[in-house]
Order: sequence, then C-alpha cells, then structure tokens
Amino acid sequence: MIRHVVLCRFAEGTSEAEIAGIWAALAALRDVVPGIVEMRFGANVSPEGLARGATHAFTVDFESVAARDGYLRHPAHRAAGERLVAAVEGGVEGLVVVDF
Repeated sequence: MIRHVVLCRFAEGTSEAEIAGIWAALAALRDVVPGIVEMRFGANVSPEGLARGATHAFTVDFESVAARDGYLRHPAHRAAGERLVAAVEGGVEGLVVVDF
C-alpha cells in the first residue's frame, strides 16, 4: 500500500461549496482509476499551530505504487488537479504532497 498525502492552503475567499466540489471531483476518481483503496478529506483542526498555512488535507490510499502512478497519469486526475491548483494560494505553491 502507498498513501498519498496532500496538504492544501486554499486561497482566502474560496467558498466551502467550491472546496466540497473539489473533494467530490477527487472522490469520483474512485470510479475511474483502478487501485484506489480509500480517500479521506477534511479541514485542518489541529490545535498545535504547525500547519504552516495548510487549511485542508486529503489522503488517497493505493493498492500499489503502480496504482498511484496510474492515478497521477489519469486524465480525470489531471482535470481534478487543475481545479484544486486553481483554488489554492499561489497555484502549486499552495500544496504539499508526500507519499509513503
């Protein structure tokens, strides 16, 4: 299994409806990308103050590295990713992505 972790710093003024729409677009990838085991989405609620501006996060668990790689190349992922990048502060600078 590989876990794909994405921290997001949504731009000020991004509506909860837009964020929910982004989550829905990403969740829909389960229907078209093989090897996705689980996805979780949420707002940062940590009281530690160490989020470095991250307002939200999501994780995607994959069966394998090959499944993750297929997700990254998939046209539906690219479309959902473009919507996400457009909504975060500074484009891709508003994201942190780690896989383990």
